[in-house]
Amino acid sequence: MKLSARLPGRLALLAAAAVVAATACAPQTSDNSSSGKDEKSGTVRLWMFQEVNNKPKEQVVAQVLADFRTAHKDTKVTVEYIPVETRAQRIKAAFNDPKSAPDVIEYGNTDTAGYVKDGGLADVTAEFGAWKEAKDTDPTARTSVTVDGKVYGAPYFVGVRALYYRTDVFRELNLQPPKTLDELARTAKKIRSEKPDLYGLAVGGAYTYGAMPFIWANGGALATGQGGSYASAIDTPAARKGIEQYTDLFGDDNCPAAKCAGMTGNDTITAFAAGKAAMAVGGDFSHQAVEAGKAKGKYAVVPLPGVKAGSIAPAFAGGNNIGVLKSTAHRSLAVDLMERLASKKTQAQTFDAMGFLPTFTDVRREVAAKNPFVKPFVDTLAAGTEFVPASPAWAQIDSSLVLPTMFQEVVSGKKDVAAAAGDAAKKMNDAFGSVG
Repeated sequence: MKLSARLPGRLALLAAAAVVAATACAPQTSDNSSSGKDEKSGTVRLWMFQEVNNKPKEQVVAQVLADFRTAHKDTKVTVEYIPVETRAQRIKAAFNDPKSAPDVIEYGNTDTAGYVKDGGLADVTAEFGAWKEAKDTDPTARTSVTVDGKVYGAPYFVGVRALYYRTDVFRELNLQPPKTLDELARTAKKIRSEKPDLYGLAVGGAYTYGAMPFIWANGGALATGQGGSYASAIDTPAARKGIEQYTDLFGDDNCPAAKCAGMTGNDTITAFAAGKAAMAVGGDFSHQAVEAGKAKGKYAVVPLPGVKAGSIAPAFAGGNNIGVLKSTAHRSLAVDLMERLASKKTQAQTFDAMGFLPTFTDVRREVAAKNPFVKPFVDTLAAGTEFVPASPAWAQIDSSLVLPTMFQEVVSGKKDVAAAAGDAAKKMNDAFGSVG
């Protein structure tokens, strides 16, 4: 989810347990086989996620559906907006009962591997390859709909994180935006020493999206492998260096462990928006929350720096996709609706309505040119991002909170980095092995 995107090689993780339940394998009694039909009329059912402020999204989708109905005179479309929090149960039930299932769904890009494992998504490799607009899809976004070389949907939007900072605080203390991660730490601690009522950089022990760039920037990885075989890499020297660099930010000299160890990504942005932090790692999707807070008019955004000056730390690129259910009896109509919802036109309109970044590189350049705020996030995407491995094992890893537990054990002093990372690696490998 907008939360979450990259693949084999260096990989990302997911911090919220709520996200992962959606990838849990369906019961063996499930019936998600293809109907074998391709009816050209009837009713096409669409499920989309409900946003906090859903009206702008509804207006964009309504226009898409109006155009779809014009193109298909004998076809009706029904749309239902489902709560993100309960999507796991709803979509799992849809996989189990094709008669009541939708034909097209919006789904989180970190859910792809699990849904494919469950047999719920249709393989649309041929249609995606023939779609003229697909050639301009960001390679990373394409990765998020791909499992074992086959395509199971169309990217809908992408979300990445960058560094928010308070321009008034930096001006007062004569500071410049940090150019390396080491400089970021020094800057955060200087702010805390000068202004003890502020966190220098708000960090969270449960904010894995904010922590992972430190691991990748240091040359580490979460896991290695491809296809159905992965092995944890969280306990390698490079990964441990990144873990240490992140966990060193927890303390009275920046963000006290007693307050920050349990903080999530939302908590860090809330602290920044409320004027309680001078810096925070937040997403393009955090813009509205910051604009609604005390930091409004007193902040700017730059890419999160890497280890070397001038570099950008790799970010996790989350986001959502649009997919066709394998059980649909209206395959051609469903694919057409999928492509209309994920089209360049619709993605541009969705950005204007909701601020979600397009997955097409040319459309993203266009919106960045018109919206200066977007540039740091576009630059972050261009610098290279990471995604989760195509393994349903993430359901177990995420629901067990393996990575947040690792960070929190280090921050609390219960374990050193080597011990915590070693234990996390074992848990991850057990999960990978269970689906091998």
